Amino acid sequence: MNNSNRKKAISVLSGGLDSAVATALRAKDYKIHALTFDYGQRSARMEINSSKAICENLGLEHTVIELPWLAKLGGSALTSMGEVPELDVNQLDDKDVCDETARKVWVPGRNVVFTSIALSFAEAEGAEKIIVGWDFEEAATFPDNSKEFLDAFNHVLEIGSMENVQIEAPLIQMDKKEIVKLGEEIVAPLDISYSCYMGGEEHCGVCESCMRRKRAFELAGVEDRTKYGK
Repeated sequence: MNNSNRKKAISVLSGGLDSAVATALRAKDYKIHALTFDYGQRSARMEINSSKAICENLGLEHTVIELPWLAKLGGSALTSMGEVPELDVNQLDDKDVCDETARKVWVPGRNVVFTSIALSFAEAEGAEKIIVGWDFEEAATFPDNSKEFLDAFNHVLEIGSMENVQIEAPLIQMDKKEIVKLGEEIVAPLDISYSCYMGGEEHCGVCESCMRRKRAFELAGVEDRTKYGK
């Protein structure tokens, strides 16, 4: 199919494992314009670099949107000098521990803001889908990754948009292991995705995001080419 005649979609691409796989999965079906947000997070530079590389790999248009005001709200450890929690692999399924770490890294309204901006781009560009990397494992502690949130947001779009735009979360029922397996199957650029909260050249290897990434590759039986500091 001629690229100019393909249906259009907007992707919310952080450069992380989930959004990279979700975007790669739908890149065959849609002409995608990927959006990456710089909201003052520690890992902004690395996330932007990773997202740019992913878009070059998949042949996608890419735009970086700066939201400096978001970093000033809520005191998240991701956007301040607060201590980023470190977890052992055996704590990743401890709901109480992970609820506490989620509160420390929570950025107020982040996915609401990102998805709302993506809607503006979708309406302006005639895109029918907004692709997001929300998944089942993240939803356990982050409510803005859940199926309930997805359904509610789509209901808002039915009422509040003049265009027929829907949010699509192709990984919404998957855990990280399943996401890595899918990424390997579709030849998604897993090796250039970036997941670390700390923003170093190498993944720190001890923050919750790094731990989930490492465990996912191990459980999936897929070679992890990520460079970890620990």
